[in-house]
Amino acid sequence: MKRLYKRGLGLTLFLIMLLSLSVSARTAVSDHTLELTLADTAQYVCERVKSPQVGSIGGEWAVLGLARSGSAVPETYYQDYYAAVERYVQACGGQLHDKKYTEYSRVILALSAIGKDARDVAGYDLTLPLGDYEKTIWQGLNGPVWALIALDSRDYPVPENPQAQVQATRQMYIDRILECQLSDGGWSLLGGSSADISSDPDMTGMALQALAKYQEQPAVAQAIETALTCVSSRQDSNGGFSSWGTRNSESCIQMIVALCELGIPLDDPRFVKNGNTMLDDLMTFYQPGEGFLHTADGSGSSQMASEQALYGLAAVQRAREGRNSLYRMGDAAPLTGEQDDTQKGEGLAGKHAAVQAVPLRAPGKTFDDIAGGSTHRNQIAIEALAARGIINGKADGLFHPEDSMTRAEFAALVVRSLGLTPQGDDRFSDVNPGDWFSGYAGTACAYGIIQGVGADRFCPGGTITRQEAAVMAARTAELCGMEPSLDGSSVRDLLAQFPDYISTADWALQGVAFCYRAELLDQSELEIRPLDAIKRCEAAQMLYTLLTKANLL
Repeated sequence: MKRLYKRGLGLTLFLIMLLSLSVSARTAVSDHTLELTLADTAQYVCERVKSPQVGSIGGEWAVLGLARSGSAVPETYYQDYYAAVERYVQACGGQLHDKKYTEYSRVILALSAIGKDARDVAGYDLTLPLGDYEKTIWQGLNGPVWALIALDSRDYPVPENPQAQVQATRQMYIDRILECQLSDGGWSLLGGSSADISSDPDMTGMALQALAKYQEQPAVAQAIETALTCVSSRQDSNGGFSSWGTRNSESCIQMIVALCELGIPLDDPRFVKNGNTMLDDLMTFYQPGEGFLHTADGSGSSQMASEQALYGLAAVQRAREGRNSLYRMGDAAPLTGEQDDTQKGEGLAGKHAAVQAVPLRAPGKTFDDIAGGSTHRNQIAIEALAARGIINGKADGLFHPEDSMTRAEFAALVVRSLGLTPQGDDRFSDVNPGDWFSGYAGTACAYGIIQGVGADRFCPGGTITRQEAAVMAARTAELCGMEPSLDGSSVRDLLAQFPDYISTADWALQGVAFCYRAELLDQSELEIRPLDAIKRCEAAQMLYTLLTKANLL
């Protein structure tokens, strides 16, 4: 079974790591251990991100880490990603976001890592917005930091932006970062506003990464030294950092990348605490076969942490081998191979004729309670569906990812996902023609996705359970041309790993098993919880994964 295989692999890696440890604490993470950990993390990321799309999770950071580590990926992995970027850019008319210009910087970095020129993507120059100084710095320190990192990744010239009120230059971005340095020597996301009290190791690491190429400037050199003193004082006894009061892997990763970009060894005495380097601390978050944890107590998105850990480990390996640093991408090999994207987004060969891909309608659509400081584990799925009008927020403009979903809401979600035209009928006694969900219920029933709850009732306001959602997803997958049927032994093998599988209804067993096999449900979770209400975020992830595998995104 998949879980047992992963645990066995993880144990093997763990034993090898123990045998690989050097006597000296400062070199505890040997080259061999680093290589094993990097390869294992790359495999985990590649398995979780089978089809990278434009997005911060499951997108550019995964591509960056895989490409800069030189990890093995499927033959057309990067070609498929580039085709997805082209489609996204075309659909939004070259405007990735009207306020968050880090969207451009992130995509530029990923494209540069795979050897593509970000100045010509489906006919659009993605570096052009970064020529607008005011708009780039609007979102705070993140704007100038990542603009500088992106532009420097392949020495792109700062583009002349005729729409800019203030034309940007590299020096302007450097100066902006310097003027945002706090009195304690570090930087924070707020960018030096009056609300700042102390610096944050994450943002300090990112600022140092951006400034690394400009150390010959006296003001930059002084700012870097002051920041390094601050960082050294902020390290804990494990060699790592806490951000917002929580010890986490990402803070350590950003500082590791910063030291590598600056050309400073990780075992520099300033950054060794109780014999522990930053890399030693990062390794305490490593779960062999399962990527990296976000926090020491195991909370947070392991995928987000693992994607960042992957490029952090790549930075360390490149430094040890004397190669170009993570963000100096002049050595990136050109992307080769032709991608036949005529089939992309057109669905599988056996799909129902009425099923069609839903086009982008609101590129960049997001919600404050899943993005920014409230980044959610299912952010990429939610945003991808919201951008297509498949899923919406609530009346207050927020998404409320942890809320439950009604049967009517889930039926609407599925019908929209398939691009079907809602058509009401009178088959359910509790669905009136004027109800907002009438057409969705009628269409979902007509295509065999729902069957009601008996006695000609649909129960539209009832909360949909995880097993009900799984069965509806399996029927949806069949309409998409996928094969949801499994034999009895396959169902048993898939579900026997969960101690609560016996509480799953007989009529739901095959649907639930299919969802685990197709990874619409996460096998890493310890329980099925078939009778629990499905959360809005879980429903979004389920449908997003299904549409991706069905070639409808």
